Amino acid sequence: MMRQIILDTETTGLDPQGGDRIIEIGCVEVAGRRRTGRVFHRYVNPERAIPEESTAIHGITDADVTECPVFADLAEELFGFVDGAELVIHNAPFDVGFLNMELQKAGWPRLEDHCQILDTLQEARHRHPGQKNDLDSLCGRYEVDNSRRDKHGALLDSEILADVFLAMTGGQEDLALAAEETSPASAAERLLAPEDTSHRPPLAVVEPTSAEWSAHRHFLERIQEESGDCLWLDREESAGR
Repeated sequence: MMRQIILDTETTGLDPQGGDRIIEIGCVEVAGRRRTGRVFHRYVNPERAIPEESTAIHGITDADVTECPVFADLAEELFGFVDGAELVIHNAPFDVGFLNMELQKAGWPRLEDHCQILDTLQEARHRHPGQKNDLDSLCGRYEVDNSRRDKHGALLDSEILADVFLAMTGGQEDLALAAEETSPASAAERLLAPEDTSHRPPLAVVEPTSAEWSAHRHFLERIQEESGDCLWLDREESAGR
């Protein structure tokens, strides 16, 4: 059963190489296309001041994170939560860039060396070219409730993205189908098994009219003239039509 982690971060700014840091991480676990209820949510002390323009976006202030752990202190717990999963991220290069920077500082490997990464922004652009594909626009398109999203928040945005992702990629599967472990052999058996047609009414047989036979023969004769070899015409003649 595929294990996916819907992930989002909030940061002090836009440039991980220019000194900006992560201040919030939110992860929601999905398995078998259902939320499992397991989440990873931490606020992080960025070891630097949070600019006012960033606080205006996510509402997180210096006072909110002063007593929180630094990233290096929670890196092991985060890595254990996501290791081996497919990470589902909206605008993945942004979040992965920040997380890899923080992991490198803490002495941990890159995410892509231990996780698959799916970018829902690229997926949305592929499915809806020429349209707005930010998270709020996708919520409207797929009828996902985002009424609580007055500001950005890593855990809330991950929960919303989980609903958008499941809707965008086909919704949740039927309970019985999700629970069933299907092997290639059993799938082949179902495909090769004779179909039960006992419940179907017999098919009506409608004979063509003489005019339809004539038009059909004329069409075959044209094929014979152009190709010099019309197997259907030979069969028609041998059948006496």
